[in-house]
Amino acid sequence: MEKKHSRTLVTCALPYANGPVHIGHLAGVYVPADIYVRYLRLKGEDVLYVCGSDEHGVPITIKARQQGCTPQDVVDKYHRIIKDSFSGLGINFDIYSRTSSDVHKENASEFFRKLYDGGKFITKESEQYYDPEAKTFLADRYIVGTCPKCGAEGAYGDQCEKCGSTLSPEELLNPKSKLSGAEPVKKKTTHWYLPLDKYEGWLSEWILDSHKEWRSNVYGQCKSWIDGGLQPRAVSRDLDWGVPVPVEGAEGKVLYVWFDAPIGYISNTKELLPQSWEKWWKSEDTKLVHFIGKDNIVFHCIVFPSMLKAYGDGYILPENVPANEFLNLEGDKISTSRNWAVWAHEYLEQFPGKEDVLRYVLTANAPETKDNDFSWKDFQARNNSELVAIFGNFVNRAVVLTHKYFGGKVPAAGELLDIDRAALAEIPALKAGMEKNLDGYHFREALKDAMSIARVGNKYISDTEPWKVAKTDMDRCATILNVSLQICASLAIAFEPFLPFSAGKLRDMLGVCICAGYDHRAGERETVNTYTCSEGAALHTVPAGHDSACCQEDGRVCLKWEMLGNPDLLPEGHTIAEAALLFAKIEDDAIQAQLDRLAAIREEKEAAAAAEAAKVVTPQKDEVTFDDFMKMDIRTATVLEAERVPKTDKLLKLSIDTGIDRRTIVSGIAEFYAPEDMVGKQICILANLAPRKIRGIESCGMILMARQNDGKMRFITPAEALCNGAEIG
Repeated sequence: MEKKHSRTLVTCALPYANGPVHIGHLAGVYVPADIYVRYLRLKGEDVLYVCGSDEHGVPITIKARQQGCTPQDVVDKYHRIIKDSFSGLGINFDIYSRTSSDVHKENASEFFRKLYDGGKFITKESEQYYDPEAKTFLADRYIVGTCPKCGAEGAYGDQCEKCGSTLSPEELLNPKSKLSGAEPVKKKTTHWYLPLDKYEGWLSEWILDSHKEWRSNVYGQCKSWIDGGLQPRAVSRDLDWGVPVPVEGAEGKVLYVWFDAPIGYISNTKELLPQSWEKWWKSEDTKLVHFIGKDNIVFHCIVFPSMLKAYGDGYILPENVPANEFLNLEGDKISTSRNWAVWAHEYLEQFPGKEDVLRYVLTANAPETKDNDFSWKDFQARNNSELVAIFGNFVNRAVVLTHKYFGGKVPAAGELLDIDRAALAEIPALKAGMEKNLDGYHFREALKDAMSIARVGNKYISDTEPWKVAKTDMDRCATILNVSLQICASLAIAFEPFLPFSAGKLRDMLGVCICAGYDHRAGERETVNTYTCSEGAALHTVPAGHDSACCQEDGRVCLKWEMLGNPDLLPEGHTIAEAALLFAKIEDDAIQAQLDRLAAIREEKEAAAAAEAAKVVTPQKDEVTFDDFMKMDIRTATVLEAERVPKTDKLLKLSIDTGIDRRTIVSGIAEFYAPEDMVGKQICILANLAPRKIRGIESCGMILMARQNDGKMRFITPAEALCNGAEIG
C-alpha cells in the first residue's frame, strides 16, 4: 500500500528555451501535470507545483549565432513566450523560473562543488571534434556530413534522419561543422564524469525491485539501461554559455545541461520558499512526482536520482515518474525544425476563448501508453459533438429552463422517481472511477469518467423532457430541474482539473465556488493553514477549516471535491445567473485554415527533399573506348506529331523529322510531358539504335533524356535551334 504523505511536490520537465512549446509538449507533460495538481488541491492537499525554463546548452548558442544576438537574448525571448503560453492555457505553476537565474547559478555551483570535494566524480581526457574557425568543441548534433550507410547528405554526427541509422561523428564522410562549415579537427579535452556504474546496484534495488508499479515504458527503459550496464557520464562541457564549473583549471567549461537542468527544480523551490524549501526536498512526508516525456526518462529515473544519492543530505527520490509517449500531428512526427507543429502561443491567438478545447482534446488523445495522433478534424469533432452537443447542451437547457419556469431560483425537489434516483446514483460511481484513475495517473480514462457525468445529465434531461412536463405538472418539472442543476454542480467540481476556464464559467452561472487547496504562489506565508477559493477565474484566500459561510457575502455556495455526486449541492431557492454558452461550435473554415497551413509545410518539405535527392549523382558507368562511342549516331530531330499509346500511362508515340527521314519513336515520357507539349520540340536522338517493337509499334531510335534522383526526366536539347540531322559528337 502506498505511503500517506503530508504534501506533494510536482515537477514538470523544464522546457528548453530555444523555441516555443507545442502540443506534443503539452500532451506529454504539462496538461496531465496540471490536471493532477488541480485534483490534489481540490481534495485540500498541500501541493507545490514547480517548473521553469531550461536555458543552457549548445542549441541555444547555435540559435544565437544564427540570429546574430546573444544567448541571453534568445532565452529571454522564449522564456517569456513559454511562460505566457502556460498561463494562457490555465497551467499555473507556483513558480515558473529559469536556470539563468542567480539563485540557480549559485545552487548548481554548490551542488557540483560538494560532489567534487567529496570525490564523487572521475576525470577523463578524450579527443573531441573541435571547430577551428568557431573555436569551440562540437556536440555530435552539430557535425554534419554524408551518411556512410545510405549516402544522404546532411546526416548528423549522431543519426541519419533519412535512413534512421545511429551514427558517430567518426563514421561521417566529409564531416563539416554546422557552425562555420569548417572541417572539424580532433582536440584533447578533460572533463568530469559521474560514475553511474557505481550506483547500478542501488538503482536496481530502488527501481526494479521497489517500483514495479511505474508505467511499463518507464520501468522497461530503466531496466534496459541498468541491465545493459551503466557508464560514467560527463557533467561538464566546453562552452562559454552556462553555469561555469566552479573549480580551478576549468576555464571555458560549464556544467553539462543534463546535470544543470534537474537541479533547477531545487533552485526554483529555493527561490519561491527560501526559508522552507527543505521540507519539500528532504522530508519523508513529501511525495515527489516528476511529469516528463519519454525522452527524459533516463535523466529523471537514473541520472538525477544518482546525483541526489551522491549528494546525500536527506534528499528524497521520486515516488513516481509518469512519462508519456509522443504525440504526432496529422500522422506525422512533430518537427520543430520544419514547423510541423501546433504552437501553443499561436493556438491561443487563433482560437481565443478555446483554451479548454485544446486541453480536452489533448487529454482525450493523451499518449499515455503509446504514441498517439492529433488531427484537426478530430479536434473539431470532439468540440462540436462532445463539448458543445453533450456537456454544453445539457447545462444550457438546465439553466435556461430554470429561468423560464422558476425565475432563476433552484426549485424544490419533490418525490424522486426511479429515473431520478438512477441518474443521481451514477455520479458517485463515476467519481470513484475518476479518483482511481487520477491517483493512478490515467488522465485519459479520468476524463472519460468526467464526461460520462455530462452524458448522464444530457440523457436524463432528454428522457424526462421538463419542457413538456411543465405544461401539466410543475411540481414534477421542478424536481427534474432540481436534479439537473445538482448534476450541473457536480460537473463544476468534476471538470475543474480538466477544463478550468469552462468550470469557472459554470460556477459563475450556478453561483458557486470551489475550495482549491493550498496556494503557494505568494511564496512564504506566516501560516500554511490557508486555502484558495475560486470565484470564477479569480482566487481569494480564506481561513482553513472554512465552509460555505466563507462566500456568504456574495451568496455563493462553496463546494469541495468530496461533495461531488451529492444530490443536494444547491439549496432550494438559491439564485443562479442567466445561461451563457460554455462552448461554441468550430466551423469548417477555421479547421481548413489549419489544414492548408500544414499542407503548405508538407509540400515545402517534399520539394526540399526532392531537391536534395536531385543533388545525389549516380556513380559513373563502366569505361568505354573511343571506338565504342563513335559507333553511336546522335543527331538533332524535331517532333512533328505526338499521341498517347492506348491503354498505357507512360508511353507516347512520336513522329519525328531526323533530317534523314521521318520515323516513329515510342518513349516512356507521358508522365512528364503531355502530347501537345511535344509538338515542335527539337530533341536529340540515338538514330542508329536497332528498331524494336513496343506495344506493337516499331520504335526506331531513342530520345536522349537526363534523369535526376528526384525521378523526373528532362529533354536534352540544343542551346539554339539547329537543322534536323545535325550530328552530335
